[in-house]
Order: sequence, then structure tokens, then C-alpha cells
Amino acid sequence: MMRFRPAEAAGRPCLRVGVILAENFTLSAFSLFIDHLRLAADKNDNSRPILCRWQIMSSRPDPVRSSCGVAVARNSDFCDPTEFDYIAVVGGLLHGRRQVDDATIRYLRRAADAGVSLIGICTGVFVLCRAGVMRDRSSCVSWYHRQDFAEEFPDHHVVSDHMFLVDGDRITCSGGGGAADLALHLIERHLGRPVAKKASHVLLLDRPARSSRAPLQPHPPVIDEISHIADPRVRRAVLEMEQNMAEPIPIADLAGRLGISSRQLERLFHTVLGVKPTNFYRLIRLRYARALLQQGELSVTEVAVETGFSDCAHFSRQFKSMFGHSPSDLRTSRGRLAAGAPILLPERPSERAGVRLFEER
Repeated sequence: MMRFRPAEAAGRPCLRVGVILAENFTLSAFSLFIDHLRLAADKNDNSRPILCRWQIMSSRPDPVRSSCGVAVARNSDFCDPTEFDYIAVVGGLLHGRRQVDDATIRYLRRAADAGVSLIGICTGVFVLCRAGVMRDRSSCVSWYHRQDFAEEFPDHHVVSDHMFLVDGDRITCSGGGGAADLALHLIERHLGRPVAKKASHVLLLDRPARSSRAPLQPHPPVIDEISHIADPRVRRAVLEMEQNMAEPIPIADLAGRLGISSRQLERLFHTVLGVKPTNFYRLIRLRYARALLQQGELSVTEVAVETGFSDCAHFSRQFKSMFGHSPSDLRTSRGRLAAGAPILLPERPSERAGVRLFEER
């Protein structure tokens, strides 16, 4: 267990975080979160837990294996939850596996009853929901796991357009880079902005000037826009498309993943959305391209490659046809241009217009 000498701590640390690692947790999310706390806790890179205290807890003495195979040992058994300002659960692989044991679930409920703020990082939010401590709270989930979340927790409100979400004493995080943004938010809240900037600077993760709003996820999900679609095959096909932007999968392969023929998939998309699957695929890739251009970090050529267009000229023509201006114009203006003509798709096959599938938010 981590101990503080009075000379080191000079009183109670300003930020105290307990961490629980789920089986097959995501190592990158865990390390980004903890390393920001480590760098904020002391001067320079000395890593002494003076201003921040972090503790890895587990009900069992065995190291917890991450999804990449690296195991992390605990510092202690479960402590009194009131010793912490936050208790964070770092999740990872789902695939129907049991992420934590019953003792962990009981501990999280005990922490919630004690009024301790709980954090779900990556699929850690699934653990919090299964523990029953997210009732009447909104959850932030990566677009990649959004469908899994909606199927398991249909009565929970979920968002996938932010990197993290603060809802009272519950904080949920999409994972990946969102863990770094969340750590910076907590450091800034408890220790001040200069300390937060120092941590990100040392890690070479400096961001543009931060605002009071949580950062957006870089990949805008489509699933909200097709919430009216009941056919699970179409919804799954759209999710597969979203997960394969840089290297679009052939429609025949997509149909095979769904256990149907290409002709069946064509008929499904025509009936439900009124468009061919190839056209729909192109629409969401262009939408993603627009989001990347508005961020202003990639060149037009890099965005074209990122969204599966091997020919930059072809990409530019498709983009201008869709939005009314070229990618270069949008890239130069850093997103200040209007989005152009909205993408219209029918809500039902009898309606050929009227639903703004990719409406500006």
C-alpha cells in the first residue's frame, strides 16, 4: 500500500484517486490517466505522490492482466472508499466476459452509498452500470462500444460525442485519449491549470487552449441519426462501416459478416434507408472527413487517406459535391464555412426527403 511521510505530504494530498482494473483492461487508458496524475503530483519528473495520491486496489492479490497481456499488480486490498476523492474503474475487452468479481461490485456500491465520486474509464462504465450506480445518470461511451452499451443498458442515456462526461458525482470517459483529457480536467479542478499544463507538456500531449467544455470525440457517431431503424442487420452494417473508415470493406464481405448475401444487403438498405450500401458508406466517410478537416490537424491528403480515398482529386470532387465547397476551403477556414447542403435520407422508404441524417449539431 502506498504510504505518505508527513514531510512529503505536508498535509493531505489535494487529489486522491483509487483505481480498480477490470480483467483485460485497456493499458493505454490506464497509463495515460495515471501518468498525468504522477506528473502533476510533484515538481519536475520526480514522481513523488505529494499533491496527488493514486492507489491500485483489487479484491485479489494476483496481478490483473491487461488486454495486451501486460499485468499490473495492486497496491492494496479495498480501502475505506472515503479515503479517496474519486474511485476509477478502468475497463477494456467486453466479449461477454466477466470484468470484475462480486467483491468489486459490492465495493463500488459501498463507495456510491458513501457519496464518493465514481469514474468509469473506457468500458469501466459498463462495470458501473452493472453495479447499479448509474441510475438516472448519463454515460459517455466510445462510438465503438455504443451499440454494445445500448443493447445491454437500453434504459440508460448514452452520449458518444464527448471524450468524457461529468454528471454530478459520476464521470464517464470514452477511453483512449479521453483518459488523458479526463485526468487534465481533474488536475485542473483540484490543483490548477498551470499544474495540468505542466503534466501534458512533459508527456508531449499539449492541447490547444482548453475551454470549460469537455472535448469532443474525433469520430462523430452515426448511430444517433439512425435511431429510428429497427432492423438489427442494418444497424450492425452501419456500425461495421464506422469501424472501417480508412480501409473500407467490400460490400460482399460486409454482407458475409452479417450472414446474408450482397443482394439481400442491397435490398435491406434500399428498403430501410432508400440508398445503396455503397452510397451510404461514402456518405459517412465524407462526414468523418469533414470532422477531421474542421479539427485542422491533418492535411487534405492525410484526411483523404484516413477516410479511405486513395485518390485525393477524387476525394475533393466527392467532398465538394456533397458540401458545396472544397476540402481545401474548409481546411483553410478551420471549420468556419457553412456545412453546405445537408445530407438527406428518408426515414421510411415512402419518404424521399425530410430526415437530416447528418444534421449540424
